[in-house]
Amino acid sequence: MSTAEKTSPDSTSSREMADEKATGSIQVIENSKVYNADVDVSSVDEQKLLRKIDIALIPWLSLLYLLSFLDRTSIGNAKLYHMVDDLHMSDNQYLISLTVFFFSYAIFEVPSNVFLKRLRPSIWLSILMLLWGIMMTVQGLVHNYGGLVGMRWMLGMFEAGLFPGVNYYLSCWYKRSEFGIRAAVFFSAATVSGAFGGLLAAAIANMDGVGGKPAWAWIFILEGLATVLAGVASFWIVQDFPDTAKFLSEEERTVVIRRLQGDDQFSAAGEKLKMKYIWMSFADWKTWVGSLLVEVMTYAGCDMPLYAFSLFLPSIISQLGYKATPANLLTVPVYVFACIITCIVGFCADKYGRRGYFNLAFLTLGAIGYIILVASKNAALSYFAVYMATCGIYPIIPNTIAWVSNNVEGSYKRSVSLAMVISFGNLNGAVSSNVYRARDTPWYPLGHGLVLMYIAFGFIFSVIYLIFLKRENNKRDRGER
Repeated sequence: MSTAEKTSPDSTSSREMADEKATGSIQVIENSKVYNADVDVSSVDEQKLLRKIDIALIPWLSLLYLLSFLDRTSIGNAKLYHMVDDLHMSDNQYLISLTVFFFSYAIFEVPSNVFLKRLRPSIWLSILMLLWGIMMTVQGLVHNYGGLVGMRWMLGMFEAGLFPGVNYYLSCWYKRSEFGIRAAVFFSAATVSGAFGGLLAAAIANMDGVGGKPAWAWIFILEGLATVLAGVASFWIVQDFPDTAKFLSEEERTVVIRRLQGDDQFSAAGEKLKMKYIWMSFADWKTWVGSLLVEVMTYAGCDMPLYAFSLFLPSIISQLGYKATPANLLTVPVYVFACIITCIVGFCADKYGRRGYFNLAFLTLGAIGYIILVASKNAALSYFAVYMATCGIYPIIPNTIAWVSNNVEGSYKRSVSLAMVISFGNLNGAVSSNVYRARDTPWYPLGHGLVLMYIAFGFIFSVIYLIFLKRENNKRDRGER
């Protein structure tokens, strides 16, 4: 097998493991320089090491993403507590305040990932968190439409680095057959934030009038202050890359990097920043097909629905006959279900591979849910359909991220490629912000119809991406690459 990356629709294909042999629990890499060849790693238990890494990385990073998603989508909960009226905004102005977030978010994702690689994650991610927490807090102090729009732009700019940065960061720690479930657990924090956000908003609403501030302002202020505290703590809690991680011994760091090299991640031992790596990312067809896949097709096929779902679920449920607090509370079981299904798909995709086929199956379930939402005029049936809709949204995003990441080798190249794919996809959040219009209540046929269209794009281009990867693998098997 070539030392280039092995593209594969099956992320755990045996062909990807052709250059490694098992010796005890440690992988011996052929046709590659062994990292720290003079270091004895015989005393390291690989499974215990993996658990140690999981405990050090996943819980805190998931909490950070929970806070991130909570901060960006809490405006949907705040709207139920008269924010639009208090700021004297029209429905179109409210939609613009949602939209502007996604433009700054998409613009700054690629630069942020380059900075993440150049700087230490413990520094860069912590600074971003601290700054967006401040922006979130100030959002609760605005008095007019212009102030809200300005804060939403700044919030998007500082939040931009977390999701692509952490997915890239995790790909630098785990083998490809291990990455999917970790990405799913990390992303499932978005579902937890949806459930937690509804409960939190309902609780904070009781502070209406305290200090002369309305309930919606306290939602922003308290959630922002929580993020500021987490940002400060992150300077000490977030770990750096494997070759410099202080919580590991030299032997353990060596095992981590040798495992990655055994998984054909030959840049794991370190890679200096060169512009050619960034240009390689722009020149790679997988970046551009992946970007199209994500921008308008596969990733957008779940990313646009994700934001539409998160921003408007409380409003959708409220239009089914429930008031503000009951509507927020009824979102909780929906997000709990989404969390469970996301983790199940992540585990199964890692175990059995075939990430593309998982995309096709769950996009189909999501499409059925939205077809019901478009056709239904019954509140109970629509609420049931919301559960099916989650199947075509939440599990697909980490699965697609793992699918794209697994097929890009080179540390900087993967960093830029992932950020490009995610940033193009997040531009579709601007679309999602404008499809659930007040005049379409209570059934929102336009919004549900457009989300259904995006899911169809996701299905079609998942098939195309599968075909492209299969052709690429066939060429490599014939020695043409």
